[in-house]
Amino acid sequence: MSVPHLTRFLALETPVRQPDNAGGYVETWTVLGNLWGDATLRTGRERDESGAPVSTVGWKIVVRSAPVGAPSRPKPGQRLREGARVFVIQAVAERDPFGRYLTCFAEEEVAT
Repeated sequence: MSVPHLTRFLALETPVRQPDNAGGYVETWTVLGNLWGDATLRTGRERDESGAPVSTVGWKIVVRSAPVGAPSRPKPGQRLREGARVFVIQAVAERDPFGRYLTCFAEEEVAT
């Protein structure tokens, strides 16, 4: 197994619910920290959402591992941001038997 090239600077974000003062909530995102990653394209497809085409691209993003329960360890439901690009994390798995790296399976959506 080759060593990943961690050349992409990514912000790890988690959703936070805040009351909207009308009995509901508004979901915002807060930055937990920054990670270096290696992103590889997996799949791509286009679908129609509410009459507008949306392009969905699957990514495999490798980052350094962090202990289970640590805030710096990515988990499903969070996202990685690189500038204006947003990668929603679908699943996370250990990449190697020594637990040095994690693979985040993520999706990026772009309105076309």
